[in-house]
Amino acid sequence: MTKLSVNINKIATLRNARGGSIPNVLKSAIDCERFGAQGITVHPRPDERHIRYSDVYDIKSAIKTEFNIEGYPIKKFIDLVCDIKPSQVTLVPDAPDVLTSNAGWDTKKHFRFLKDVIYDFHKLGIRTSIFVDTDFDNIKYAKETGTDRVELYTEPYAANYYNNRDSAIADFVKAANYANSIGLELNAGHDLNLDNLNFFISKIPFIKEVSIGHALISDALYFGLENTIQLYLREINNIK
Repeated sequence: MTKLSVNINKIATLRNARGGSIPNVLKSAIDCERFGAQGITVHPRPDERHIRYSDVYDIKSAIKTEFNIEGYPIKKFIDLVCDIKPSQVTLVPDAPDVLTSNAGWDTKKHFRFLKDVIYDFHKLGIRTSIFVDTDFDNIKYAKETGTDRVELYTEPYAANYYNNRDSAIADFVKAANYANSIGLELNAGHDLNLDNLNFFISKIPFIKEVSIGHALISDALYFGLENTIQLYLREINNIK
């Protein structure tokens, strides 16, 4: 069964645009859990332009479901993760000034760095995932770091879905099967939405978790948060 982890960064972005505490990020995390989300994802960046480091502490103490912290492993981020001890940490290769994650790791180039960071997280019992594209070498070297999972960067799939969904998914199926064959568990995320999610899961049913933020929070403006989470769960669970 693929789990839905809701990324609540966009709720924090809206709060920060005005200042104050509306919308309330902590309440949103609690509500997502109450409405059926099986995980909460946050991605604190160094400038705290959306999720703040203080939010991460507040959320950790308030939710019972799986907690996934994404980010580039600078010292401040590593210290946060080691202190919080979330269910999972997802390592992404974001430069501090990027708007959103836009590539997977070159795991061969950064192999030693990733291996050392993962070793430290594993000592604390934290499951690790590395953000990767569909290149087999990147998946192979990810496996050799000792990571538990890789998260497939699905923006290329989403961008090509409406042109030819079979072509769009082909490289992801190959990559997923390869990762599975060498003992890596799989997550997926980036630009998955109500249109393309079901097809993706139907072709790769052993995906452990999808992390969805921008599209889901945007849909919630029209459908409401509770109803939107149920719509996404329906797409995940009703494999066609």
